[in-house]
Amino acid sequence: MKVRISNCVLSAPAGLTLVVLALVWSSPAEAQQIGHKVLGSLGLFAGSQPESGLYVMDQFASYGANEVFDREGHRLPVGLDVDALSNPIGFQMTFNLGRSVYMNVSAAAPIAHVSAQGSRPEASLDAFGLGDVYVQPAKVGWKMPQADIVASYAFYAPTGLYVPRNGGIGLGQWTHEFSLGGTVYFDRAKAWNVSALGSYDLNQRKEGIDITRGDTIQVQGGAGKTFRSDSKNFPRVDVGLVGYGLWQVRDDRGTALPSVLRGARDLDLGLGPELDLTIAPIRSRMSVRYCHDMAVKSRQSGQILVIGITILARS
Repeated sequence: MKVRISNCVLSAPAGLTLVVLALVWSSPAEAQQIGHKVLGSLGLFAGSQPESGLYVMDQFASYGANEVFDREGHRLPVGLDVDALSNPIGFQMTFNLGRSVYMNVSAAAPIAHVSAQGSRPEASLDAFGLGDVYVQPAKVGWKMPQADIVASYAFYAPTGLYVPRNGGIGLGQWTHEFSLGGTVYFDRAKAWNVSALGSYDLNQRKEGIDITRGDTIQVQGGAGKTFRSDSKNFPRVDVGLVGYGLWQVRDDRGTALPSVLRGARDLDLGLGPELDLTIAPIRSRMSVRYCHDMAVKSRQSGQILVIGITILARS
């Protein structure tokens, strides 16, 4: 039996390793939106950016999956139990350029642990280490009375452990990411909003093997409501519904790509709730988000829990 996970079609034992490749990726801290390779790592304010200052961020993500679907969206009879934990730490520096124009730079590096168990003991995997580093050298944003607009360029560097044909914590490839998004507020108090960030990921050839992952389009965001209090000691609360979508828009390619994989493209749609707390006295923002895959093709199906904290280190 052949199983397609992310970039390769392999027999069941090696297929479990490829599950790891799809799961663990540079998952930058979300609260100030410094990246979104992991689906579900962005939410209610995906299409906005913070006020000027230096922000330090830490985000914990827990992913689990036990099902795999083929290119037609049919469940495959594959015994699978994958658990992935990622804890990226990053920073973001935002500058006010005047007239409501902002620019920022950011970077993040994740530490990840992956455990994969299958129906065959030799397919088991247990890996821990540094993931692929995320760098965003430029993100420009405009803040208007009832809307925000952002545009950015970022890249993912193959710093994580990667072994051709066997996989690892990293993906063994450079990826260039171009993003555009925004946030719309429906009232003057900015209590109701809808936010989204779309990105195009341009993937380069993998190291040590002639396989190039097809380019993808991602959209992440959500709709929510903000509750404020007159008391500075009472936290601001944001609640809402968030979601994501991934569409592979270019086929995987390369001389090492198995013929059965040619023409198969990933699809992933997910949904879930989010709760955020902004605590002014300690200049921090905490986020909790849970999303579950609703429809998938050519990949595993699972759920993700994200807990993040952002601290304004310097105004």
